[in-house]
Amino acid sequence: MRPPRTGSVKRPTRLTSTLVAMTALVLITGCASNKSNTGTHSPASGVHYTAPGSYEARTAVSKWGKTYEKDRKNRAAILGYSNALSQNGQMPQSMAVLRAGVIAHPRDRDIASAYGKVLAMNGRFDEALNVLQGVQQPDTPDWKLMSAEAAIYDQTGNHQKARSLYKQALKIAPDDPSLLNNLGLSYLLSNDLPDAEYNLRRAATLPGADSRVRQNLALVLGIQGKYDEAIQVAQAELDPRQAEANIAYLRSMMQKRQG
Repeated sequence: MRPPRTGSVKRPTRLTSTLVAMTALVLITGCASNKSNTGTHSPASGVHYTAPGSYEARTAVSKWGKTYEKDRKNRAAILGYSNALSQNGQMPQSMAVLRAGVIAHPRDRDIASAYGKVLAMNGRFDEALNVLQGVQQPDTPDWKLMSAEAAIYDQTGNHQKARSLYKQALKIAPDDPSLLNNLGLSYLLSNDLPDAEYNLRRAATLPGADSRVRQNLALVLGIQGKYDEAIQVAQAELDPRQAEANIAYLRSMMQKRQG
């Protein structure tokens, strides 16, 4: 891996924090709809969401825990068990499993990506960047690692750096809905709403686009005051009353910001 980076990444601005909270509202509500939730800006992208403490979450932890105990160096067991722990809210254990996994598989991009995302979820941004950059290979770059790294820059307010990485990743995986979604949210976090809407609309029309992509589009539409269209998009994913409640909440949040 690379030597530790000097300096530290910037901390989120108030605007970024507010918009992240607003985005999280839609993402969490969408997870409750039990639809597919791949391809989003959240660190848990690419996995099915289960509520922490639920029977499904506890069952997954038990199942993967037994597999992991049989062979702690098995990469499928490392990824499965760490994800199950994360989904159940057991973040310290998830980090410990992935830390051991990175040691056992120092060049494995999937394990490094999962570890970087979990570190970022816990605010350990510099460590996360070290992990992700340490396994990236300039001659054969992995666009998923680029996307994970870019998401960290977005979380810390460096949106220009994040968008540069997303655009590089799109050269490798053109029209990938998760990348376009993340690029759209990057624009959202810097309050560049037309570009956010443009990229999220593109993402929402592509095969593989999921519930959270469309909910993010509804979020951006709502921020711009396009409430009727926002509700229409949100209703395709949520109960109509919940969709209207989300937009009402969003409207009140924007009024407070502008007041």
